[in-house]
Amino acid sequence: MELEKKAYPKLLVRPVVVITTISERGIANAAPFSFNSPISSEPPLYGFSCNPAHDTWKNIQKNGEFVVNVVGKDFGELMQVLETDYPYEDSELKHAGLTEEKAKAVKPPRIKEAIAWIECKLEKHVELGDHIWITGSVLAVAVKDELGKEAGLMDLDKARPLCHIGGEFFAVDMKEAKYKRAKS
Repeated sequence: MELEKKAYPKLLVRPVVVITTISERGIANAAPFSFNSPISSEPPLYGFSCNPAHDTWKNIQKNGEFVVNVVGKDFGELMQVLETDYPYEDSELKHAGLTEEKAKAVKPPRIKEAIAWIECKLEKHVELGDHIWITGSVLAVAVKDELGKEAGLMDLDKARPLCHIGGEFFAVDMKEAKYKRAKS
């Protein structure tokens, strides 16, 4: 089956994260993103793709910090609220009934109900296509105690991370598998 080129992202299942930022007045903003990825382990870098007109980018330009909130299956019903284009400084967290929690290394808050957090400081950004790729230096990382496993892994059966396919379609309840890797 041939698809339109612009349909290619729907071939990939991507983790959903909710990025929190703050305005200059300290008001939290939250928005979901699925074009995101760890970039490097040494130094630890994380990146995501953002529409340049988005409040998330506006806030990062002003204060250079953001929190990547890794979310679980229960956030699926909140996506419509978190994607709503509210007026600037009208907090999506309040509309979604979510709880702000103080971050460890940055000013934007964590979302208490998230399953893990990656706190970042803006490293660089680049315009790519119709979006901006934002790269952050990772300053702090945490996972809820009950969801962590050995070697820094997350217990997928308990965490039940939310992943995005496209539009209103999501993937949930993934299973962990272990395969031997070829030696390089």
